[in-house]
Amino acid sequence: MITMIIEVTHKGNFKNTENFLQKAKNFAIDAVLAKYGQEGVNALSAATPVDTGKTAASWQYKIDKEPNQVAIRWYNTNINKGVNIAVILQYGHGTGTGGWVEGRDYINPAMRPIFDKLANDAWESLISK
Repeated sequence: MITMIIEVTHKGNFKNTENFLQKAKNFAIDAVLAKYGQEGVNALSAATPVDTGKTAASWQYKIDKEPNQVAIRWYNTNINKGVNIAVILQYGHGTGTGGWVEGRDYINPAMRPIFDKLANDAWESLISK
């Protein structure tokens, strides 16, 4: 039988890691989310296909806070006969005569740059403080 001994040594401490995690725990992301909430509304409004303009003008955002999480939610309030018009523009819908209107992916391309900037800004805000 062969015995192998593995030895791990450690020198130093975890002070930098502990400081960073404490900063992350206390990081107030609300201002960053509010900034990008409105940018998201603007991007969605600009990208929404326009017929009357009602759907484009109906984008809003909300920041939801819970004890261990914060979320930003974008939503559209243009509802017609129980149907969210922004959703059927995105995914498509059937017609009253049996036809199909193909959806158009306008939400994802509009929001991708917002998500990228939000993530970068949140990270920069966290590490700079």
